Amino acid sequence: MEILRAKLQQHNATAAVIGLGYVGLPLALEIASAGFKVVGIDLDQNKINNLKEGKSYVGDVSDQTMAGAIRTGRFTPTSDFSALRDVDTVSICVPTPLSKSRDPDISFILTATEKIRKYLHAGQLIVLESTTYPGTTDELILPELESSGLRVGADFFLAFSPERIDPGNTAFNTHNTPKIVGGITETCTEVARIFYSQFIERVIAVSSTKCAEMVKLLENTFRSVNIGMVNELALMCDVLGVDVYEVIDAAATKPFGFIPFYPGPGLGGHCIPIDPHYLAWKLKALNFQARFIGLAAEINGMMPSVVTTLVSEGLNRFSKSIRGSRVLILGVAYKKNVSDCRESPALDVMRMLIEKGAILSYNDPFVTTLRMNGNTLKSIELTPANIESQDCIIILTDHSNYDFRRIVTASKLVVDTRNATKDLQQFKDKIIKLGAGNNVASASNHEDEQESPAANLRTH
Repeated sequence: MEILRAKLQQHNATAAVIGLGYVGLPLALEIASAGFKVVGIDLDQNKINNLKEGKSYVGDVSDQTMAGAIRTGRFTPTSDFSALRDVDTVSICVPTPLSKSRDPDISFILTATEKIRKYLHAGQLIVLESTTYPGTTDELILPELESSGLRVGADFFLAFSPERIDPGNTAFNTHNTPKIVGGITETCTEVARIFYSQFIERVIAVSSTKCAEMVKLLENTFRSVNIGMVNELALMCDVLGVDVYEVIDAAATKPFGFIPFYPGPGLGGHCIPIDPHYLAWKLKALNFQARFIGLAAEINGMMPSVVTTLVSEGLNRFSKSIRGSRVLILGVAYKKNVSDCRESPALDVMRMLIEKGAILSYNDPFVTTLRMNGNTLKSIELTPANIESQDCIIILTDHSNYDFRRIVTASKLVVDTRNATKDLQQFKDKIIKLGAGNNVASASNHEDEQESPAANLRTH
């Protein structure tokens, strides 16, 4: 440990990061910026080629930053795992998606662990950052690494440190976001703490890997449950004729005991829609039902259908049905000012509208092309003519560079799922806003549509 401690504190160690996505690439560059030599490993050769040319594919990493790291020689991208033979630390930042049956898919973690075991040597620190269920590090990674004959806490060190990346967040980044670390042994925790302390402002040690794994799941389950609650509140407010945004903003004036969450068309991104399922899956195996997680998932999962119902209600005001109507989607990324479409609720809304016969198009300044149902869609320009030609415009992602006043002025009908039109009350007759209390007339009254999801909640 003392040899590795000295190398870390003197910044003479060489670090490896496996998985160069939106988590791994910023981490690798942050380590390199502290003076360490870093090897970035990814099996996607296109990514490696772009990085070698100084080109970034991650929104939070500029080409200038990428080119500078390559030019200094501190960052070396490769697809060759044999580079692990000469590194002192390894950070695993691979994807952890859900399978089609909504079970955790940890195959990327297992593959990375097998590669690490092949080149594992004494004095190495291994840290898993990929989100997973509690117990993964000590139940799956530890046995594989110890099968090499090396002992954890003595010959090598193993820890879990959950990633806390928030794409598009300009206030918090890898460097200034507090880092949680939990090791298999106290020595493992201390080595991991020393490592991260060299390039992250604040590092918090917890008692175990399982605790650190649970921290990440709590963070995202907290958000999932609260978003589910406020989405249900939005449906309540529609029934009651109350503006949910006015309610939330008023409640947020309380200086204690309240954190504002806002409704929307559903959950998106790699974390919040997925991570709670990891916890629920683990608990199900222990004969424990995670009821809050299940209920939040049910409510959040129905929001795209709620949006489709609002579109139907709006078009019916003009004696139109969804079938044959021209509908423009504003924003397909899962959150504002990013290009990430993973698990985006916009995709579900679009599929539902297509199934109902809408003539669909989209605009997203961050997503120029989109693959759907085997077809490639292209973002159309927001020209006055394109806006005026639409029967309905749906605001699904409220990117900062949208001029909503101009858009609403030229539109016939706007369905707003993000409260983006809050300052445009003079156009309220052409705006239907999720949770704004102006949607009391449920689409369940129309024979050509299915019963409103909000009505389903009222009757169960």
